[in-house]
Amino acid sequence: MSNLRIGVEVDRQEARNMPRIANSVLVAASAALVLAGCGSGDQATASGAVAGDVTVFAAASLTETFTRLGEGFEAAHPGTRVRFNFGGSSALAQQLDQGAPADVFASAAPANMKQVTDTRTITEAPRTFARNRLAIAVPKGNPGRIAGLADFADTGRKIALCAEQVPCGAASKKVFELAGVTPAPDTLEQDVKAVLTKVSLGEVDGALVYRTDVEAAGDEVESVEFTESAQAVNDYPIAPLAKARNLVAAKAFVDFVLSGEGRAVLSAAGFDSP
Repeated sequence: MSNLRIGVEVDRQEARNMPRIANSVLVAASAALVLAGCGSGDQATASGAVAGDVTVFAAASLTETFTRLGEGFEAAHPGTRVRFNFGGSSALAQQLDQGAPADVFASAAPANMKQVTDTRTITEAPRTFARNRLAIAVPKGNPGRIAGLADFADTGRKIALCAEQVPCGAASKKVFELAGVTPAPDTLEQDVKAVLTKVSLGEVDGALVYRTDVEAAGDEVESVEFTESAQAVNDYPIAPLAKARNLVAAKAFVDFVLSGEGRAVLSAAGFDSP
């Protein structure tokens, strides 16, 4: 066979192989796109491990506790980073309803969680992970001599409360009704941390906040217990959001909060178990 004929046969063989080569290139490219999509969406590795950022909207009363839980979660899942947005549950629910990007919502009351679930699809039913009750907070030394709920009706004392649309405000309204007391607040705040700040700075004589907030404040404030607090306990629900940018990590974070380690941190902070 001549060299020319050999060349022709080789060219024909290469022509027959071209479709196979093209298909191989397309398959490889498709696989690369799938992997890239996983990285930019759920941010899970090819093995399904949890990775990437997870954004958590959480009630202000969870600030210290969830900050510790976030550190524990990151340690348990190297390559993750938890970003928090703490605030009043009603304000957070409104932000979510308006399209704010988030992966997890932890509310201080079921009502605010329902507001989100009614307008924004969630991937699984909310689960109660903790309970909290109110306490009277006073500045160190109790200069206003606050002894109980009845003193909140005294216009001669400076009083701070949460606004009624905030979970701690709704709980406060309930305990005042149970005690038959009409409070005379000097200021209404949009989250429990703002109320506690008024107390720690000595700007008010007394306030109603969560027991866990008093404990987190340490020596800056003192607490006065009252019996009606047991009848106005707030349930705290948590859920991953369906529009989460990192749904894998969102579900993992919820599971971590509900785990034995998570419950131990919550209990140490003064939260009651559900």
